[in-house]
Amino acid sequence: MAITSSTTTAIDVPTLVSQLMAVERRPIDKLNARITGFEAKISSYGTLSSLVSSFQSASRNISTTLQKLAATPSDASLFSASAGSTAVPGTYTLNVSRLAQAQNLIATGQTSSTATIGNGAATTVTFDLGTISGGTLANGKYTGAAYTSNGSGTVSITIDGSNNTLEGIRDAINNSASNTSTGATATVINVDDGAGGTVSKLVLTSKSTGTTNALTVSNVSGTVATALNMATVTGYTAKDAIFSVDGYTVTRASNTVTDALQGMTLTLKAAGSTTLTVANDTATVKKNVQAMVDAYNKLNTTLADLRKGSLKADNTLISIDTQIRNVINTPPTGLVSSVDSLAEAGIKTNRDGSMSLDTSVLDAALAADFTGVAQLFANDNQGYAFRLKDLADDFLNISTGLVKARTDGLDARIKSLKTDRENYEYRLSIIENRYRKQFTTLDALKYLKKMK
Repeated sequence: MAITSSTTTAIDVPTLVSQLMAVERRPIDKLNARITGFEAKISSYGTLSSLVSSFQSASRNISTTLQKLAATPSDASLFSASAGSTAVPGTYTLNVSRLAQAQNLIATGQTSSTATIGNGAATTVTFDLGTISGGTLANGKYTGAAYTSNGSGTVSITIDGSNNTLEGIRDAINNSASNTSTGATATVINVDDGAGGTVSKLVLTSKSTGTTNALTVSNVSGTVATALNMATVTGYTAKDAIFSVDGYTVTRASNTVTDALQGMTLTLKAAGSTTLTVANDTATVKKNVQAMVDAYNKLNTTLADLRKGSLKADNTLISIDTQIRNVINTPPTGLVSSVDSLAEAGIKTNRDGSMSLDTSVLDAALAADFTGVAQLFANDNQGYAFRLKDLADDFLNISTGLVKARTDGLDARIKSLKTDRENYEYRLSIIENRYRKQFTTLDALKYLKKMK
C-alpha cells in the first residue's frame, strides 16, 4: 500500500513543498518581469509608430495640397471638377447642353419574366458596339442604317431550351465571359400593358455612352428572336455630351471629360450654365497645416511620456526625438521665397516643444506669396513637410527603420527569455517532484515511528 500524507502526520508536506517552490520560482518571476517589461516597450513602440505614421500622412498631405489647385463650380449640380498639377488658374464659363447617353434597346414584351419563349430550338443573338450612320431614326428604330463596329468586340449568346425565358436570357447575357468591360447589360422590367395588366420586357443597355458606342443586335433568326422582335428593337439612342467652354463647343462620348481644360477633370451632371473657378486651394492648405501641427503635438507629447515611462533612457527614442527637432530647427536654404521660416508661415514653437498655428499669419503669407509657402513646406529638397515626411519614412521603413530594428531586437530577447523560462519550468517540475517524494517519505517514517 502506498504511503500518503494526511492531517495525522507530523509534516504538512503540501505546505512545505509550496513554500520551498516559491523560493525556487524566484528566477522565473524575474524572467516574467523582464518579458513583461520588453512587451511593454514593444507596445510603446507600436503607439509611437502609429503617431509617426499620422505625422507622416499629415506632412504628405501638405505637400500634395500645395501642388494642386482647387476647382470650384458656382453651381455644383451641373458638374463637378478636380484640378491636377498642370491646371491653369482662372475663371471659365461652362454651358452644358446635353449629357452623354448610352444606347438602350427594349424587346417586345412577354406575358411574364419566367414564361417559356419559342420552341426550344437554339438561337444565337449577337450584339456589338459601334456607330450607326446613313439610316433614318423614327420612334427609336433605325431604317436603312449602316453599322460600323468600334472594335470593342462582339458578344454572342446562345438561347435554347435551358434558358429561353426573359430571366434566362438576361442571365446568359450578363454572365457571358465575353460580355465584361464592353458590350451590354441586360435587365427585365415589368410595366403596364395598357389593358389593366402587366407585361415583362427585356432591356439591353450599352455599357458605354456616346454615339460611337451605339448598341446593335444581329443574327436574330429563330423562334425566340422572332417572339422578342429583336431585329427591330426600340429604345433610347446613344448620344454624345455637348457643352461649351468660354463659348467653344466640346463634344465627347463620355460625361467624364479629361481633355477639354488643361489639367482638369470634369464630370457633367445636368444641363445648364455656370462658371468654374480654378485657384490656389488655401482652405485645404490651412486645414492640412493645422493637421500637421496637431499630429506633431500628439507625437511630441507621447515622446515626452515615453521618456518618463517604459522607454526611459531608450537610445532609439532619443534618436527619433532629436532628429525631428533638428528638422524643425533647421530652416531651408537656397529657396527663392519671401517666406523662409515656420514662424513666417504662422507656426510657432512653444517652450514645452509643442507647436501652435496662427491662421491670420498663415493667411497673410498665402495671400502674399502662395508659391513661397509651397516652397517652404513642399520643396523636394528643403521643404519642411518634405524633410519631415522623409524622416518619418526612414523611421517606419519595414526593413531598415529604427522602430523596426528596435522591435525586432526586443522580439528576439523575449523569445530567448521564454525559451529560458520553459527550460526552467521543466527543471522546477523535477525539483518539485523530488521535494514531494522526499518529504512524503520522511513524513511516513515519522508516522511509523510514532505508531511504535
